[in-house]
Amino acid sequence: MAIKVLVVDDSSFFRRRVSEIINADPSLEVIDTAKNGQEAIEMVGRLKPDVITMDIEMPVMDGITAVKQIMAKHPTPVLMFSSLTHEGAKATLDALEAGALDFIPKKFEDIARDREEAVSLLQQRVKAIARRRVMARRTPVSPLTSARSSRPSTLTSSRGCTPLKSPIANAAQDADKLAPRAKFKPSGKRYKLVAIGTSTGGPVALQTILTQIPAGFSKPILLIQHMPATFTAAFAQRLNSLSRINVKQAEDGDELRPGWAYLAPGGKQMLVEGRGQYGRLRVIDGNDKVNYKPCVDITFASLAKSHQSNVLAMILTGMGADGRDGCRLLKEQGSTIWAQDEASCVVYGMPQAVASAGLASQQMPLDSFSEAIVAEIGNG
Repeated sequence: MAIKVLVVDDSSFFRRRVSEIINADPSLEVIDTAKNGQEAIEMVGRLKPDVITMDIEMPVMDGITAVKQIMAKHPTPVLMFSSLTHEGAKATLDALEAGALDFIPKKFEDIARDREEAVSLLQQRVKAIARRRVMARRTPVSPLTSARSSRPSTLTSSRGCTPLKSPIANAAQDADKLAPRAKFKPSGKRYKLVAIGTSTGGPVALQTILTQIPAGFSKPILLIQHMPATFTAAFAQRLNSLSRINVKQAEDGDELRPGWAYLAPGGKQMLVEGRGQYGRLRVIDGNDKVNYKPCVDITFASLAKSHQSNVLAMILTGMGADGRDGCRLLKEQGSTIWAQDEASCVVYGMPQAVASAGLASQQMPLDSFSEAIVAEIGNG
């Protein structure tokens, strides 16, 4: 049975273009189109699509408002179309916080070398999120408050600061109620830093983890998220405003410091040199033939060389297998590898690649990572 898709955009040309691309794949079918968010909400209740593609800026009702209402009434996987601008980045992050699972640039040429590759990428993204179980939103009972700001440390919309919970986090919480997890037992191993690699679903996953890391955390944290260059600065700013630790977009020459998280800049590669107590960052353009900029494998490979056995590395939700080769190099040096479990992933691609290769010593749900990281790192 074909995956049913609802296309939402105020441009008739773009609705037609997206519909043609989706319908070109025999496993996908556009069942209808809507020209604004209000129409989309009505159609979702009536047609029950498997996936929705959603524009952000539309008359009558914008995409972010529509996503919030859809997640409250008829939870459905949503793929957002975004402009690659600073304002577009902030709006897209708002949409992800509202419940959208992934995003893709409206200008396909920004993410692909040719039309064929762009068509394939859109089709893959739709199929990747199609079977993701999405839970209805609930308002947290007593959200924790960040020491940095008055906003809740759970997911928070910058438009009105209403506490929001990730649909994936909700699913993980529901699973926990049925099967309470055992308390994490730290290994006692010593580390110099934490490194996290992720892709599809990563913005929500990283925000979920970082907002629960306490102030005064004793090690640096490296973040490698597949994301366009225009998005990473806005994402780092958002994480910094919501977290108790400091978060910044990495810059060439940064000396790694405890209690700081460094987000790899989009369009660049982030390497680590073993200089100083914790290391120093190199941010370079890198090889144009590499599929991902930033690339988890490249950062992890540099860590295997510079920090050998002293890395706590983890792979979160994402399409593909980026991170597997880097994790193999780290494990060969004696470092520790964790992977997110399938149930809490938006896309169980990258974690599955690591787990299937036998590289992960732990697989855990998203909402267990922050507690486990703090317990494993300890105060040393």
